[in-house]
Amino acid sequence: MKTVSIDLENCYGIKKLQANFDFSKAKACAIYAPNGSMKSSLAQTFQDVAEGAASKDRIFPARACKREVKDESGADLPKESVLVVRPYDEILGYSAKTSTLLVNPALRKEYEVLHAEIDVAKEALMKALKEQSGSKKDIEKELSTTFTARDDKFYVALNCIKDEVVAMPDSPLATVAYDVIFDDKVLALLGTEEAKTAIEDYIKKYNELLAASTYFKKGTFNYYNAATISKQLADNGFFDAKHSVILNADTKLEITNQHELEELIAKEKDAISNDKELKNRFAKLDKLIKKNITVRDFEAYLLNHEELLVRLGNIPTFKKDIWKSYLKARFEQFEDLLSKYQGAQARRKEIEEQAAKERTQWEEVIDIFNDRFFVPFKLEVTNRLAVILGQEPMLSLGFTFEDAGDKAAVDRNALMQALSTGEKKAFYVLNILFEIQVRKKEERETLIIVDDIADSFDYKNKYAIIQYLMDIAEDPNFKQIILTHNFDFYRTIQSRFVRYPDCFMASKTATGLVLEQAAGIQNVFVNDLKSNFAIEPKKKLACIPFMRNLIEYTKDAADPDFIKLTSLLHWKAGSDQITISDLDQIFNRLFGRSVASASGATPVMDVIWREAGNCLKAAEGINFENKIVLAMSIRLAAERFMVKRINDPVFVASIDANQTPRLLRKFRELFGTELKTIEVLQRVALMTPENIHLNSFMYEPILDMSDGHLRKLYSEVVTLA
Repeated sequence: MKTVSIDLENCYGIKKLQANFDFSKAKACAIYAPNGSMKSSLAQTFQDVAEGAASKDRIFPARACKREVKDESGADLPKESVLVVRPYDEILGYSAKTSTLLVNPALRKEYEVLHAEIDVAKEALMKALKEQSGSKKDIEKELSTTFTARDDKFYVALNCIKDEVVAMPDSPLATVAYDVIFDDKVLALLGTEEAKTAIEDYIKKYNELLAASTYFKKGTFNYYNAATISKQLADNGFFDAKHSVILNADTKLEITNQHELEELIAKEKDAISNDKELKNRFAKLDKLIKKNITVRDFEAYLLNHEELLVRLGNIPTFKKDIWKSYLKARFEQFEDLLSKYQGAQARRKEIEEQAAKERTQWEEVIDIFNDRFFVPFKLEVTNRLAVILGQEPMLSLGFTFEDAGDKAAVDRNALMQALSTGEKKAFYVLNILFEIQVRKKEERETLIIVDDIADSFDYKNKYAIIQYLMDIAEDPNFKQIILTHNFDFYRTIQSRFVRYPDCFMASKTATGLVLEQAAGIQNVFVNDLKSNFAIEPKKKLACIPFMRNLIEYTKDAADPDFIKLTSLLHWKAGSDQITISDLDQIFNRLFGRSVASASGATPVMDVIWREAGNCLKAAEGINFENKIVLAMSIRLAAERFMVKRINDPVFVASIDANQTPRLLRKFRELFGTELKTIEVLQRVALMTPENIHLNSFMYEPILDMSDGHLRKLYSEVVTLA
């Protein structure tokens, strides 16, 4: 991978971009991209390459998209050789289940998806069971303790009864009010010897009656079974098809319709439930229950569901049967959860096995992080021994917060609340370190697209990131394209390890994007504008704000040269009388030079208006000096227009600071109905100051400003005049 060429059309807002990156002499290139120009779009396009996915235009998906990313031989870059390091805010969102698991990002994401699908299915089942049972208890724990010895074996419990639930023909206990029966006070009452005896007496008599029944039989065919069969036969058209049922007894009885069967079942049931002795035994139990005022709900429920009494002799079995009935009634959700859980098990095991293989690499990365980054916590592996012994499959992170000599172990949520945004971003870098270390060990040739990873970092950690990028640049298998809209970061990486010829600036044109060779990264005033003051009119004019800034620092605002330069940045009485010769003399006094322009008698304002017109005709691009000249001319033209319309020399002469906003306020007082004019003037006040008040150390605003915006605003201001 000596070179990488890109040819893009309609990729996430990039209309067109052709560029070539040469890695034969150095391993890193840098692109400064003003906000809104291309950075995220280019990173997303490379992410598509890494994922083997098609690119597109998000806003206009019907536009034909072209994406060619090739090496020096003309071959497409394989997806395995591309790694995109995204900004911090695009990587957030790991759940509590996976945020501290040490596994590579791709597997972590897959592990998260497995959990997410299971969690959705589980939530659906929990909701269904709550509705079915009417219970306010912890359904998960209730199920777990019902079928296992612990309250955290939910899936074990479901698995052990799945076959039984599948085999159930119906759900006989699906309407039982769970909390009424399995209330702690009710269970305490039913556990007393007196209650047990009363229940046993009732059940004994009930079984005697069942044994004496003509058609019912204990354990195999009670009146519930009979009612269920009657309903199923009717629902399935059995009697409508002229079939009949033969009941065995001393005398065989043929039933030919549903009504006859239901009538026989009711008669047989009444013979049991209305037995005088059985009623007496129920009354004894009912009297015992009434003594306890705290179980009145249970008493009322039992009076209407007397058939449940025979189940109270074995509470654990009764409880299991109820849950099986609930699950049978909500079988669709039950089956869906078990299906997803069991389907994920095999893949989850593979992920955990891969994580175990990565254990040593993660430990190395943690050491790098603790050593290089300045954060108020230390990372450590909390379960190293358990993983080594094979007791747990994956490493888990622990966090020790340190402050003024004190140390405290904290969980991830508490840690995140205590950290600044920059410190959180440093923590995010841990995942990137791991991905790069894995590729380094595999000696995998990789093009790394770094998308503003250090944005908003504090300086200590920003330099830690830069140091790490420098280390990567020394590895022969790694090539980097570093994207940023932070000019300070751009300037720093150029000074540390990215060669000047490998630095580019992105700018939008009418047809797409262009990458221009960078200029003025370290000191545009000294290295470009000042050295060309005598020979290039635009650069001479662009020196005005820098010179004024230096005089303010070295002398003061009362200096005559400062006042004269101010009159070239604000429209003052006499602004149009200052000549090129006057400007040359200020330059010479400031820098000990002897510049004498041939056009010395020409008013500077004439040159400003002329060069502003030339700026409108210039090719689109970074155009640093063009932007300064346009910004100056916009404000001067706007102020000249307002001064003329206000027509109050005394007021204008009294302005000693913030001239543009003060003129605008006065203009609004006098001409408040001229809304369109005021709108243009407001944009002048908003857009131009940061593009004029420049110094050698801070001129990022004008780089971020679109050349097109300034051209449009200048034309509007000229139209006002």
